Amino acid sequence: MKAVIALLLMMVSALAAPAVSDAASAGAPAVADTFSNPATEARARNLQRQLRCLVCQGESIDESGSPFAADVRHLVREEIAGGKTDQQIEDFLVARYGDFILMKPPLQPNTWLLWLAPFLVLAAGGAIAGVTVKKAANRGT
Repeated sequence: MKAVIALLLMMVSALAAPAVSDAASAGAPAVADTFSNPATEARARNLQRQLRCLVCQGESIDESGSPFAADVRHLVREEIAGGKTDQQIEDFLVARYGDFILMKPPLQPNTWLLWLAPFLVLAAGGAIAGVTVKKAANRGT
């Protein structure tokens, strides 16, 4: 008898689940994962390539498979569908997550170290190599 009741409960819940899901999603307009207009789709993909996944950090949200990237991709597509410009979307995301979300952060005082670090490391490596070669040459003579 317990097995029959359990079976009936599973059947009722299986039949009710799609109705609950449809009712929950009916309140929000759906934004597709792709746009039917090729120009709009290309715009969305281009913008997604310019935004960094904060979870993966080395990938754009266009490449990343993380849930964060999926959420930001969806947000970008919602904003484009809402008529916002690329700059407005970028400004919103920078205000929310900071300059690090941009694949190419702007050159400003708080990012100087980020832009200059490769050159500083190269100069330090050259200086160390120069000192090492000079010491080796002095020992040899």
